Amino acid sequence: MAFLSHLIYGLQLGTIYALVALGYSMVYGIIRLINFAHGDIIMVASFVVWYLIARLNVPVWLSILICVAFTSLLGVAIEKLAYKPLRHSARISLLITAIGISFFLQNAAQLIFGADPVMFENLFPGNLSLGALTVSRVSVIIICVSIVLMIALVLLVNKTRMGRAMRAVSEDESTAALMGINVNTTISFAFALGSALAAVAAILYSCAYTQISPTMGGMLGLKAFVAAVLGGIGSIPGAMLGGILIGICETLTKAYISSSFADAIVFGILIVVLIIRPSGLLGVKTKEKV
Repeated sequence: MAFLSHLIYGLQLGTIYALVALGYSMVYGIIRLINFAHGDIIMVASFVVWYLIARLNVPVWLSILICVAFTSLLGVAIEKLAYKPLRHSARISLLITAIGISFFLQNAAQLIFGADPVMFENLFPGNLSLGALTVSRVSVIIICVSIVLMIALVLLVNKTRMGRAMRAVSEDESTAALMGINVNTTISFAFALGSALAAVAAILYSCAYTQISPTMGGMLGLKAFVAAVLGGIGSIPGAMLGGILIGICETLTKAYISSSFADAIVFGILIVVLIIRPSGLLGVKTKEKV
């Protein structure tokens, strides 16, 4: 029974990683950018919803909607102001810019909210009994909401016109533009969608762990990036699989080995998988002309 409980909490953490990893994969799949500022967008979302609820007494449902909308606009603004001017520059320029945006968001949050962590109220308190097993209500909500969003994303990418445009731009940006696809709009949509998923992940994560800080996005974003690479960077199913595997491995390591080794084992698994399969578990091998 204890193992099943740990497995559920691992799935809870893993689905959060998966939601964040989807943002990395979508952006990388379209413009080959590793958006290291993505983790700090999660931090911004957490502080936005916390401020709306704790300081302005805005209803929870409205706070969540405002947070998702604000974070989506923030993602688009970052893409337009920081990444679009460098889109055809060397990839190292985009990478350095992403790191710069990350530090900017962290320092801006420290300036506005202070450097100390703040407590985030669990919006879904209470427990649920599943036979002899008792799990927290927030765990069930996190897993259910994450699975629904991931299924919706897969349907959007595979069944809608915008999804087809995203796949076309991912395959060949120049050819997609010649076929009448608005490349700029498609890229902006990918950033907005990834940031919206990050906002939902931020709210769920904050409810589960009830503490937020200006630096919280660093390790969370890094582990989600590991999940995306493990599953196959650029692959949406890969990001989901990688996130769930990382979450379960981390939780079981803390439960049965030691919390001190959790991060080491997670990154060790990544190294082993990449040695055996460099493209990731569900990644596609690509050939480049030289």
